[in-house]
Amino acid sequence: MRPDTAEPSGDEAGEGFDSWLALQRVTDSTRANIVADVVGHPKGAPSVDELDYTNPSLEADTIRNHLKVLAEAGVVEELTVPAGQRTRGYPYKFYRVTEAARELFDRNGLFPAEAWQRQYDRVEKTTEIKELEAMPRPEE
Repeated sequence: MRPDTAEPSGDEAGEGFDSWLALQRVTDSTRANIVADVVGHPKGAPSVDELDYTNPSLEADTIRNHLKVLAEAGVVEELTVPAGQRTRGYPYKFYRVTEAARELFDRNGLFPAEAWQRQYDRVEKTTEIKELEAMPRPEE
């Protein structure tokens, strides 16, 4: 079975989005786990701190490197809290799946949001992680 890599239509097409490259990048098991955690996050946009908690075998820098690869492929995008609105001691960068990637995943039955949200909800979380989850995310 070949994946449906037909480009999204209309406004949903990310400019320059390469479906095949996106699929190649998410087939790495570590990046697939990160994408699943992004999809499953209650606000759909976790911080590196939250991803570090849900991926204890990875260092935060390793997660950042994987997020960079995913961003370069158009799979995730970085949301940044503007400088004047940041709170000291809290993350100001968050990551969410792009519209083009979400459409690609939906066409191919990958990373179903409802299933990953249920899975994410089952993870036991510390008070700090619950606080991070509740933080507002930027709307870029």
